[in-house]
Amino acid sequence: MAHLSILELGRVRQGSNRRTALDEARALAQHAEGWSYRRIWVAEHHNMAGVTTAATSLVIQHLAAATSTIRVGAGGIMLPNHAPYIIAEQFGTLETLYPGRIDLGLGRAPGTDQLTLRALRRDPASAERFPQDVMELQAYLAPAEPGQRIEAVPGSGTQVPLWILGSSLFGAQLAAELGLPYGFASHFAPQMLDHAVAIYRDRFKPSAQLDRPYVLVGVNAIAADSDDEARFLATSQQMSFTDIFRGGRRLTQPPIEDIDSYWTPQEKAQVAQMLGGSVVGGPETVRRGLQDMATRTGADELMVVSDMFDPDKRLRSFQIIAEVAGEAD
Repeated sequence: MAHLSILELGRVRQGSNRRTALDEARALAQHAEGWSYRRIWVAEHHNMAGVTTAATSLVIQHLAAATSTIRVGAGGIMLPNHAPYIIAEQFGTLETLYPGRIDLGLGRAPGTDQLTLRALRRDPASAERFPQDVMELQAYLAPAEPGQRIEAVPGSGTQVPLWILGSSLFGAQLAAELGLPYGFASHFAPQMLDHAVAIYRDRFKPSAQLDRPYVLVGVNAIAADSDDEARFLATSQQMSFTDIFRGGRRLTQPPIEDIDSYWTPQEKAQVAQMLGGSVVGGPETVRRGLQDMATRTGADELMVVSDMFDPDKRLRSFQIIAEVAGEAD
């Protein structure tokens, strides 16, 4: 079985609040460390009522302060939203505070809607500069050169590991060219997974950071003590994805018995396409599903998303996933 890690969005549940969501993310990080997950990442999203990880570096600090060994990082920072110099300062500070535990995954999508882009003062052409911005950021995190007039403090010399994240072929090509580890967002866009991973491995050029390809694959995995219970718990996520197609962003809803009463056949098909790589079931079903994904992709690491309403059931899901992965080892 591939290594296991977690992607966390700090989702707000109906009837709960944002502080509780952030503290539940912190508690998950603590449990994940005990269950031997390799890393926990948080993702940058903006203007989403149910997602609390917009200030990504601050949330990373919140999780890192409560743990001691698990790696904590961004999955990812949407680099076109920021000056590379600022990100070097932020993540250099995190690495200085929590040495050897910080990751910096980078994406080129905005992580939000067009109206919010204007509020972010984001240049619409900034995504086109993504490769150059990645290399600029990498330079700020490298040891300062003699006579260097602009230095990230803290930041220079920390050499925080960079990752390229994506859901298309562009990220795969860039990660291969720069010799960086590559993470594919198949937890919501599985269609190009196999093609992207093949391109990445085929074109990979060794670098100072990485001597061989390293592939991380996102996977939705909802585990429970039985298949029926897992399918029931998964309806919260299915409703969230349905709401996206309706143009709404509600808080995470309690699961329902009959998901077909919630979505139309067209919405069901759309959600099925986005969640096509999901693994939902009891321990044995999840073990087989994760093993199949790891075997099919040759992934070095599976990054698990396990979104559901009940925080205790969610912790149980991650515990089962860790247990079955350990059995597969």
